[in-house]
Amino acid sequence: MSPVLIELQYLPCVQYFALLASQPVVCLEQHEHYVKGAYRNRCHIAAVNGVQRLTVPLRKGKNQQQPIREVQIAYDEPWQSRHWQAVQSSYGRAPFFEHFADELSPFYQNKKYKWLWDMNFDLLMFLVKLTGLKTEIRLTEKYEADPAGTLDFRESIHPKKNAPDDGFRQIHYPQVFEDRHGFLENLSVLDLIFCAGPAAGNVLKSSLV
Repeated sequence: MSPVLIELQYLPCVQYFALLASQPVVCLEQHEHYVKGAYRNRCHIAAVNGVQRLTVPLRKGKNQQQPIREVQIAYDEPWQSRHWQAVQSSYGRAPFFEHFADELSPFYQNKKYKWLWDMNFDLLMFLVKLTGLKTEIRLTEKYEADPAGTLDFRESIHPKKNAPDDGFRQIHYPQVFEDRHGFLENLSVLDLIFCAGPAAGNVLKSSLV
């Protein structure tokens, strides 16, 4: 089976993780250039008023078309504490929040990353562990516009222009504010982990068509 190629995202969505669950090998594109408006520095979680977007602020400058590994995080405002407060507010009563909160909190309370890539990568590997996936994560050696021997999913999972994915079907699982908003599809995998716990991996695999 050909490895999948995809960009690195911030607290990726369920669809992203379902893709990881479907593949033995996934290559992360580390030689691309930053593109605004994508999931590289944003995610969506469930909140009391509906879907809430969390955005990691970047240092001012021409981030657009900057090499992704050179994009720096800005700390002019206390975004880490705001993100963590939002997560706590949203999932504090979720069935499995207490099981994983102590492992996630250091990313927002004790660590201060300079580079967006480094933070996203460490978070991804942490989430892969929590979901129990055995996917091998590799990094690209160079940028290729049309890579041979890979399944190119770059820019296919996007907050504004999601490409059709015949291999993914969102499976229902109980959510914290489902009684208010109904089931909210394709949130950050954090939502699935806090709500489904050890069953998260099975939900991901069941979402594959």
